[in-house]
Formats: sequence, C-alpha cells, structure tokens
Amino acid sequence: MKAKESIIKTILIALTCVLIALMVVVLLKGWIDGDFDSFETLRDYIGSFGAWGPVVLMVFQTFQVVLPVLPGFTGCIVGAALFGPVVGFVISYIGMCAGSVAAYYLARKYGIKLVSKLVKMEKYERWIARINASKSYTVFLLACIVLPAVPDDFLCFFSGLVDMPPKKFISIILVGKPWCILAYCIFSAYFIP
Repeated sequence: MKAKESIIKTILIALTCVLIALMVVVLLKGWIDGDFDSFETLRDYIGSFGAWGPVVLMVFQTFQVVLPVLPGFTGCIVGAALFGPVVGFVISYIGMCAGSVAAYYLARKYGIKLVSKLVKMEKYERWIARINASKSYTVFLLACIVLPAVPDDFLCFFSGLVDMPPKKFISIILVGKPWCILAYCIFSAYFIP
C-alpha cells in the first residue's frame, strides 16, 4: 500500500512540476513578445486564454512579485477589468500572497546572493536605511504591505533575510495584502473602462 501511495505522490509532484514549467514558458513567451509592456497588452494577453485566463493571471501575479515585470497593481487592474472586481480581487490576492511567500522562502534559502541579483543595490541600501530607522520592523512591514503604491516586493525578500519567523511573515501578508489589492480593484471598477 505504501508503494502505491509513493507512486501516486511522485506522479502528482511530476505533474505539478510540468504544469509550473509550462506556465513559466507561457509567461516567458508573453514577456518576450511584449505582452507585459502596458495595461492594454497585458489585458489582451490574459484575455486571449479564455477560461484559463484567471489561472494565467494568478500565475502572473505570483511571478511578478518574485520577478517584477510590471507593477503589481497592473495585474490587479487587469483582473478587475476582465473578471470583475470581486473575482479579480480573489485571483490577485491568491497570486500575490503566493508570490510574497515564495520570495520570502527564496531569500531564506539562497540569501543575499540571490536578493542582490533581483534588487538593485541602491534600492537595497535605501530600504535598509528606512528599515533601520524604524522602531519595529513588524509594524514597518505591515504598513508597507497595507499601503497601495509602496514597492513591498523587496520587503518580502528582505523578510526572508532577517530573523522574522515564517508564521509571522505569512500572517502579515495574509492580513495586509488584501487592502491595497482591494483598493486597486475598486479603483479599476469605477475609473478604468
């Protein structure tokens, strides 16, 4: 019985890896083709996947945190424009939370070597100065996650470099992320055609 469970687990892991690799290829092709250059091109690109559009947007939102191609709010606005503010919110929330947690764990595993390749050193030093000036990194992180238009992706990586426990980081992401995503989705529902 255990051998059968092991085979099923191996097959599920293999299928998950193939699906992730396929999505990476799809997103990479879109980026190379210039489909992420603006709101309009991203909307057309995500819309071209039909029923698979929500999945593609969720994966895009996950990857844009780790490898920022466009600001995260662009995906939120596209999601709300294509799928409505409620569904667009849910898709973006799941994708951006997954990307934030992935960035945290990548930084924990690979350290400053990886982070320095993904973030310009001047940006790194500027944020380190802000973080060092704050009295509480936890409060600082929560405020940056909650506020719209704050480039918080770096802080997800940085949180993996400092001594922040995973449960605390994930709690901050789950509680803080919905507010700026919600603001972008509501804004797009009323102001973006």
